[in-house]
Amino acid sequence: MSGTPDVSVVVAVYNTMPYLTECLNSLVGQSIGRERLEVVAVDDGSTDDSGRELDRFAALYPDTVKVIHQPNSGGPAAPSNRALDVATGRYVYFIGSDDYLGEEALERMVKCADENDSDVVVGKMVGTNGRYVHQALYKENVADVSLYDSALPFTLANTKLFRRDMVEKYHLRFPEHLPVGSDQPFTIEACVRARKISVVADYTCYYAVKRGDASNITYRADHLARLRAAAEIVEFTAGLVEEGPKRDAVLRRHFTWELAKLVQDDFPSLDRELQRQLCSGIGRLADTYFTDGIRDAMDVKRRVRIALAQAVAIDELAEAISSEKEHGAPPFVVEGERAYARYPGFRDPRIGVPDRVYELVGEAVPGRLATGTELLASAWEQQGEALTYTASVRVPVLGDVDGAALRLIKGAMPKSADKPGARRLKAEHELAPLVGEMRVEPAADGAASVLHARVPLEPVTGKRGVRVYVDVAGSTYEIPVRGKGLPMPLARKWGRDDDPYRASAMVNPKGRVVIDTAQMYPPKRTVVRRALGGLVRNLKSRSKRKK
Repeated sequence: MSGTPDVSVVVAVYNTMPYLTECLNSLVGQSIGRERLEVVAVDDGSTDDSGRELDRFAALYPDTVKVIHQPNSGGPAAPSNRALDVATGRYVYFIGSDDYLGEEALERMVKCADENDSDVVVGKMVGTNGRYVHQALYKENVADVSLYDSALPFTLANTKLFRRDMVEKYHLRFPEHLPVGSDQPFTIEACVRARKISVVADYTCYYAVKRGDASNITYRADHLARLRAAAEIVEFTAGLVEEGPKRDAVLRRHFTWELAKLVQDDFPSLDRELQRQLCSGIGRLADTYFTDGIRDAMDVKRRVRIALAQAVAIDELAEAISSEKEHGAPPFVVEGERAYARYPGFRDPRIGVPDRVYELVGEAVPGRLATGTELLASAWEQQGEALTYTASVRVPVLGDVDGAALRLIKGAMPKSADKPGARRLKAEHELAPLVGEMRVEPAADGAASVLHARVPLEPVTGKRGVRVYVDVAGSTYEIPVRGKGLPMPLARKWGRDDDPYRASAMVNPKGRVVIDTAQMYPPKRTVVRRALGGLVRNLKSRSKRKK
């Protein structure tokens, strides 16, 4: 290689065969060309064939691939720092040795940095084999994105392009004592120091691989190690960004992600002392940094868990987690324009968690409503020629729910509602006038409300979805009613003797209750019209054949 390479790619390697081969092939095959590329790979004491594979690539591409071997350091920070000390490119890029790049990744990111004079470029990342990668930042290309008003805080891995002059000016390095999360202090400070940060979103630059045995370091770290790392990262960030909305914008990620992950499904089964240590550690951080701004920007489930941990309410926290896992989200308590999720500890004076923690703050909750809205009973009521569908539906809402209603709606739910099973209607959405009678009462167990409805059927052929409409926190939700194996009432004949209909209630393949109405046979006048129409068509057909 002659001259300064455009980009030095740093690869910290420890026992990543056979994934390492695909990683290295994706680097030497970059469209930017090997003459503009430098790969600095550091073997951190691998005990598999990783070191030999690195040497093989260095022999094949001696002008591009540099390999350093060192004793195992216990994490990716030390080998990354060693590589930074010898890197010579105008930019430096970091890649996990079990991941790989899109063919044009480096060319596109270097071009973006040069055109926009960027100090940091974030290329689109996706996960493979079930690896989760936050996608909100990659909606569109952005020449200048801020750390403080974008999804960037949720994308703090070091897998980005950094201007090396900036890295050396501020002597950015990785803390080698952190077993997990050591890339975050480096990335956060780089984003704080950067004059401009750009996003390449129209091309998949990076493929993050979850290994088949889930042996990535992120998945192996224990609870206390992750707590210590999160605490250090929070303190580090607080030292870089002054108190206020900007700091909250970054730290919201750590409360929503790293700290919330310490109090998820496995928490109830942990040793009591470990539970106490986790709650105490989260509480110490929450006492200082869990501001009203961070609290209100979080979803209610995570917010409640952080607050219960802060209060060291171990039993209530464990109950909140296990109950939601087994039964779904708790019911909502509606009080005028406000709604609260009735998790354990709600308005418990012994715990003292404010109502605001349990309140739905600008949060859509379709999935929570859908999981608990189910049919309890249904039947037909017939009076003369009229037929009415009656139903009792359990709705996970308590309090002021007099506005709840059941309607029979033609047409399928939009695809956007299929996954959560409900949707929040837009403010301008207009519903047809309500038909029938509605009555709401508390459920026998006091954990929900029951909507009793009587809806007359119209003599119109077709299927109608049985849906509940309920107001929660200032929004109206449309929720399909689920059958859950409840026997449906037998089909019923109804209508005039000369124009009868057949009505049946059924559960469709998605588990939703549907009413199907159809004419049993057409009225006499319709038969005559059809016969005359057929005769006319036959006459026209014969006339055409004669011509």
